[in-house]
Amino acid sequence: MVFMKRERVKELLAGHATGEKVLVKGWVRTKREIKNVAFVALNDGSTINNIQIVIDINAFPADLLRDITTGASLAVTGTLVSSQGKGQSVEITASEVTLHGKCDPETYPLQKKGHSMEFLREIAHLRFRTNTFGAVIRIRHAMSFAVHKYFNDRGFYYLHTPIITGSDAEGAGEMFHVTTLDLENIPRTREGEVDYERDFFGKPTNLTVSGQLEGELGALALGEIYTFGPTFRAENSNTPRHLAEFWMIEPEMAFWDITDNMDLGEDFTKYLIRYALDNCREDLEFLNKMIDNALIERLEFVLANSYMRLTYTEAVEILEKASRKWEYPVGWGRDLQAEHERYLVETHFKRPVILTDYPMSIKAFYMKQNDDGKTVRAMDVLFPGIGEIIGGSQREEDLDKLTGRIEELGLPLKDLWWYLDTRKFGTAPHSGFGLGFERLILFMTGMSNIRDVIPFPRTPRNAGF
Repeated sequence: MVFMKRERVKELLAGHATGEKVLVKGWVRTKREIKNVAFVALNDGSTINNIQIVIDINAFPADLLRDITTGASLAVTGTLVSSQGKGQSVEITASEVTLHGKCDPETYPLQKKGHSMEFLREIAHLRFRTNTFGAVIRIRHAMSFAVHKYFNDRGFYYLHTPIITGSDAEGAGEMFHVTTLDLENIPRTREGEVDYERDFFGKPTNLTVSGQLEGELGALALGEIYTFGPTFRAENSNTPRHLAEFWMIEPEMAFWDITDNMDLGEDFTKYLIRYALDNCREDLEFLNKMIDNALIERLEFVLANSYMRLTYTEAVEILEKASRKWEYPVGWGRDLQAEHERYLVETHFKRPVILTDYPMSIKAFYMKQNDDGKTVRAMDVLFPGIGEIIGGSQREEDLDKLTGRIEELGLPLKDLWWYLDTRKFGTAPHSGFGLGFERLILFMTGMSNIRDVIPFPRTPRNAGF
């Protein structure tokens, strides 16, 4: 028996010599019969495109042909030949067909018709087989690889920060608690409070909302680090922009100021877009055609323009003078909403925007305070169609200012002693930012709901699959 190596559909369509005998395996997308010939569109997930299998009906058992239905899994050995039909350069004339897995055409949810995104979320275990989700997941993979390549090529170290933590990096309090206590019989102290001394870690712990604080510790020894991992927020929100479990990319850099930070944010995002355009073209073109016909134009728009940089104060003045009615009020000291951010990017400047120097009152405790006593060296990168895609700052390296801000916000100093120690022992200017990976994928794919750019979305009352 001669062993044959399986070829991926992507490789076959990229240019193999016709006349070769090949082995391909995948799932049936469609089957049609004309006279004595069956034409099967086979896809193995390696590309948006199918390869056509041409089967002589008279050469194969009738029961085998009957079981070749949409969704069935096949192995096909045959000869690669030039295609006579439109839409593909090559096809396979089958000499052997093995049915790996049948698929009941009466109950298979993915019929040859359009399916709503809402319906596909109900069958998240099968939606990868659709063209749309195949494209999204391949782009998500490419962006994951590009993130690591970008930072590795620039001398950053990948730091694995904890998923279980005793601190709240943002001070928001919307965290998932981690416990091994028996919830049916919770131990109590004499005062009636939960006795965390009897819990696994001996203290209250949560799933992390950010690896930033631990990332700063790494940067203040290694120079430049980045984190890329899952983060969690127990926010009871069902909007198209929120997930309870999501992935964050967080670089932290010693001896970098806010300008260095902005430069990195611009260069990093442009690198990722360029990588997608160079390496995911077929998937992007499919999404451009089927999901968002301005997708590629928008990606190229970001690449073609330098990012406009201005202060929050300047942005508020522009918004206050804008001749339009805002759903959310604009005023100095208020947080900007997506409608304000998108106006600045899409209407006023017509380019990506980086806003800096936000009011201290609406930003986190760790951001470096400006000399005016009112603002901090924050930076947000705003993109068309999405608003904020990066949030970051120069970090406060002054121990007294940092301690004062923590006390002002009522955060527990005793839980942050390790963070404050870095300001006692060789403190240094440093900066960093966070980029929500799913927000990036939303932008890169043109999808409208964040639940459709992560394989298994976790949202309120939804932890299926």
